Order: sequence, then C-alpha cells, then structure tokens
Amino acid sequence: MVDITHKSNTLRIATAQAIVKVSKQETIQAIRDKTVPKGDVFAMSKAAGLLGVKKTPELLPDCHPMPIEYTGIEYAIEGLAITVRVTVKTIYKTGVEVEAMHGASIVALNMYDMLKPIDKGIEIHAIKLLEKKGGKSSYPIADVSGLKAGIVVCSDTLSQGKGEDKSGLVIQERMRAYGLETLDIQVIADDMEVIQQTVSSLAKEKNVIILTGGTGLSPRDVTPEAVIPLLDKRIVGAEETIRRHGQERMPYAMFSRSVVGTIGDCLVLAFPGSSKGVEESLDAVFPALFHSFKVLKGERH
Repeated sequence: MVDITHKSNTLRIATAQAIVKVSKQETIQAIRDKTVPKGDVFAMSKAAGLLGVKKTPELLPDCHPMPIEYTGIEYAIEGLAITVRVTVKTIYKTGVEVEAMHGASIVALNMYDMLKPIDKGIEIHAIKLLEKKGGKSSYPIADVSGLKAGIVVCSDTLSQGKGEDKSGLVIQERMRAYGLETLDIQVIADDMEVIQQTVSSLAKEKNVIILTGGTGLSPRDVTPEAVIPLLDKRIVGAEETIRRHGQERMPYAMFSRSVVGTIGDCLVLAFPGSSKGVEESLDAVFPALFHSFKVLKGERH
C-alpha cells in the first residue's frame, strides 16, 4: 500500500451512485409493496451496502483499512430506473471514494440478486463517483508564485565548519518543490543577537523564513527566545499542529519549542534541528500554511 504516514487526518466525504434499471413496472410496484419473494429489497440491499463499504480494504489490496464514521444509502425511483446514492464519511489521512463506489456496487448487485426471480431484464448502469471532499481538491495549494524563502540553520557546531547540514537542505528542497524561490542556506551560531539580526534582515526581503535548530531545552537552544520578540503575531495553531504531528510519530516531540508567526507580511517558522524533525514539521503545516498569505492580504478563508 502507498505510505500515508506523513499525512494528517482531515474530514473526508465521498458520494457515489449506481443505477439499477428494471424491465417492467410490476417490478417497481413489488419493491414498493415489499412483495418481492426474497424480502424487502431496499432494506436488505442497504445492509449489503453497509457491509460492502466496511469490507472494501479486504477485497481491494491497495485500499487502506480506515474508520468508517458514517455511511448513508438513499434510493430514488424514476420510471423504471432506481438510483442508488452512497455517501461515506471519515476523519482520516486518505479519501473514501473507493469505499463509496464499492458500497454502491454492492447495493446494486444485491438488488439484482433479489429481483432476478421476478424480472429477467435487470441492468446495472452508471456506477461512478459523484463528489468527494476533504483532500487536495478541497484545499488546493495557494498561489506561491513570486514568493521568496530564506533558510537559516542555527548551530554552533555547523557554524564552526564541523559536520554537514542536512536540515537546511531538506527545507530548501521542499520549498523549491512548492515553487518558491530560495537562495543559499545561511548557517549561524546559536546566539540570540545573531539570530535576531539575521531574521530581521531577511524579513525585509523574504516572504517566508524557516529556521532550523535551537528549539530544544539545552542551554544554547535560544531560537524561540530570539524569534518571539520579533513577531507581530504568533500562529499558535500552527505551533500546536507541529507538535501534535511529531508526537504521533515519536515520544520526544513534546520537548520541541517550535515557533510560527509573522513579521509584517513575512511568515516565520522555527523548526527543530534534526532532519527528521524538519521533515515532520514541514509535513504538518505545509502546503496549508501558504494560505496565510491570502489571509494577510485581508481575503476571506
């Protein structure tokens, strides 16, 4: 299966349909009157559809097992056609469109099975996805064209030429993948005055500043203390999201003191120093955090 461990849970909704066509009006009447020999067609087919939704990952090898938190099944009769609509909801990392389509298929197949003794001309048509919400299509990446990013690595060791930077390169690669313009990575010491001077200077020419390092608890970890006084506004929700996302993946994320906020129209983020911590922090808030540039301009959500 595709690795989705880097994703965060969101509300996912999908609606699918199937159309069952019978060949005579008597079949429709038997369904309405509940006189079909095998029983109540709509009730039994709904039960089959519910099972179909739940069992989707057991039958389709690349589908992830997930908590199905709602399944709704509706019928609409028009002439000799019965439209089946299945809506599935979950709060999870991946969508439920396949589950909805599978449920609609099973409902239609069960109707076929129950009706075939009284109608030999039944056909199943138009099994398709009608709508899905909650994924990339619902929350598209904001326009980042023309935005410039500044990357700062805060490390006494690296600033002395000892060791090799990995975290800054991770940030640089990710920002370029999103389409931002990035220049060289600046490596500076864990020094409050130096950090403040660097951030203040970059804020005049950059739209995004991402710092890595110095967010822990050691005596030299002073990045939050340096950055916070410079901020006009803190985005506490983003800070909480970074820590929650990390904590779900390793127990020591609780010690990180990541900071997110704005200086004017510039977005400033202070991430942990490890490359893994940087990757997880980026996954936690991007690309959704690019939406802040619309909000900073006064646009509505």
